[in-house]
Amino acid sequence: MPDQEEARTARRPALAGPRPDDRRPEPTSRIRTAFDGGASGGEELGHERPDLIDAGGCVRAAIDVDQPFEVGEVGRLGRADRGPQRVELLVPHARARCGHGFHLIQSRCADPVRHRRSDAGPRRYSRPTVRLVEIRLLEGPNVYRLEPVVKIEVAVGRRRTWYGQRSPGRHALVRLSADVPAKAWPLSIDALVRWVRRLRADHEEGVGGVAVHRSSDPGHWIVTYPWTGAERARTIAEAALALAERDVSPARRARLTGSQERLVGRWVARIAEARATPPSWIRDADRRIPIVSITGTNGKSTVTRLITHILKIAGKRVGTTTSDGVLVDERLVEPGDWTGPGGAWQILERSDLDVGVLETARGGIVLRGMGYESNDASVITNVSSDHLDLQGIHTLPELAEVKSTVARATRPDGWAVLNADDALVAAIGRRVRAHVALFSLGEGGSAAAAVRRAVAAGGRGYVLRDGWLVEIDGSHGGAPMRDASNGHGPGHARAGEVTEHRIVEVDRVPITLGGLARHNVANVLAAAGAARGLGVTLAQLRDGLTDFQPSSERSPGRLNLFRLGSRIVIVDFAHNEAGVTAILDVAEGIAAGAAGRAAPVTAIVGTAGDRPDDTLRGIGRIAAKRAQRVAIKETLKYLRGRSRESMVGEIMAGIASARRPTSDVTVYESETAALRGELARSDGSTRPDAARVIVLMCHEEREEVFALLAELGARPIDVATELTTLIPRMQTRPRRA
Repeated sequence: MPDQEEARTARRPALAGPRPDDRRPEPTSRIRTAFDGGASGGEELGHERPDLIDAGGCVRAAIDVDQPFEVGEVGRLGRADRGPQRVELLVPHARARCGHGFHLIQSRCADPVRHRRSDAGPRRYSRPTVRLVEIRLLEGPNVYRLEPVVKIEVAVGRRRTWYGQRSPGRHALVRLSADVPAKAWPLSIDALVRWVRRLRADHEEGVGGVAVHRSSDPGHWIVTYPWTGAERARTIAEAALALAERDVSPARRARLTGSQERLVGRWVARIAEARATPPSWIRDADRRIPIVSITGTNGKSTVTRLITHILKIAGKRVGTTTSDGVLVDERLVEPGDWTGPGGAWQILERSDLDVGVLETARGGIVLRGMGYESNDASVITNVSSDHLDLQGIHTLPELAEVKSTVARATRPDGWAVLNADDALVAAIGRRVRAHVALFSLGEGGSAAAAVRRAVAAGGRGYVLRDGWLVEIDGSHGGAPMRDASNGHGPGHARAGEVTEHRIVEVDRVPITLGGLARHNVANVLAAAGAARGLGVTLAQLRDGLTDFQPSSERSPGRLNLFRLGSRIVIVDFAHNEAGVTAILDVAEGIAAGAAGRAAPVTAIVGTAGDRPDDTLRGIGRIAAKRAQRVAIKETLKYLRGRSRESMVGEIMAGIASARRPTSDVTVYESETAALRGELARSDGSTRPDAARVIVLMCHEEREEVFALLAELGARPIDVATELTTLIPRMQTRPRRA
């Protein structure tokens, strides 16, 4: 990943010293500062790893995400202090079963003397240990608020690890943005909040209240408040933590000891001396071009490239941010992963663009916030198992809540385009202030009902119907709809205030492979909704969709198809279970021939090491169930703390769970080695050049893979002209007029 320091600092004033978000969290269990008299209580932790975010505010790609935080440790047992204490009941079987784990039965003791017993009786913890996890300044809309906030995360009490279901029941859901009422706060959090309030009021830092949120990590609490000056806001957070930790009362008329008064005085002086660098987000008043933001687990880059191409066909000069770099009119001008706020700043500060198309990664939202106040259109493609167990995000509903930030930031007169086939994404429509457009591949069920409700409420729907991409527009009212198209070509009909437009046949959109690539059909519908939300006409939309090719030049690493003799090679960025499923759907469709003549499928799988064990096993299991041969390619660049043995072992375990032998699974050290080895492989009954479909999950060596294919004589497949020869079932399908 190249360092983007120069591009970032050229546009924004640098803070004195390290950026606040680049500092390491305090390594000790008790918060110690330069003004503390000495060490006190608690055990010292090792330094936690900083987030992998460069000085330019540029967050790495979807498979290059920062390391998770290590949190907490068990507090030492000690003599009881005066005041309420946490009591552990040491009865051998007095443990309550809760979900999938055990939690100690605990009680709040009002009178510690009453419960003082011999060594055989209850043992007390000294004051619950409070450990700082991080202080982070978010510079734009985030999961907590649609404005810059300071985030203080602390762990209270004993070390515990999250364990649960990825899709929990309603009783176990954690709403990250929900405010926790004061009566539910631990005493340490209450003291911290009171100090933050007092110091903010005294130094006029920010407007807006202090809120407390829960994390799904057990014992973790998050305090947030708006900020206007970076250094001053951070110093207030540090001061509040230090003063609360030293039991200094935040009451203004409290009687303090001499050392406490001196401690408060030193912190007050330090806050007064701190600089006040404003947030780097771009306000609506300073933004001159409309923008569309795209997020989701899968399909972000494809939708981003599609929207860019449609707008370019419509005559716009388009600036685009992707995980590949910053583009102007589809030409790369700044390589690197620019899906964070740094990429948005690069686009929005240019004066030669008509519109911005911004791919927005989860990491950018969590680590820095969005780099701008609002957008004019937004797209959320889907939410699936990926990037879990990072920054306290463990479940799919929590991941959906993070991604909902992009849609919640859409202006009231804008359009939020959501996936009706994904219940978590469709539900986001209830939380946005913009008009809602839903897209769906289904023709019935809950998704179709959701589309009807959205249209009736004045929104839009984008659906696949009878081989056509269709727009249903209810933005002028909510009358019943009917289809008055004659079925012989694009058209529209008005039924009251609802209109229905046939956009284009799916067979004419190359990226869908005649409808075989259903995940790309969904991506096309999403792109259509966003483009229409920005004012593109139906004719311009049709021209853009039919002209876009899934080539290595226009959409690198996304369903790139090559032919090498009788073998077909598919190079794709699939990096999780949903991605592997989608790309194997395509491979099976291409491989399917007449009875007895279907070509075998080889899947070369692998992903980043920061994926949870269940994701790695899922990738191996899906590949083993659906491909005739499976090979593993290592991603040495993206191990991220996981050993090579663990990485390969988890994927192998997934393969074994599908009742497939692992003895014939070859492990390669790189993507190029894997592709070269599988292309040259012969199993004894077939020649190396026999008809096969080879799928490569490509993350590290995309350009090297393309060069290898060219060296071996492979040629890119022109989907527009070779569709019927590429997909056997297309050879007998009658072409519509």
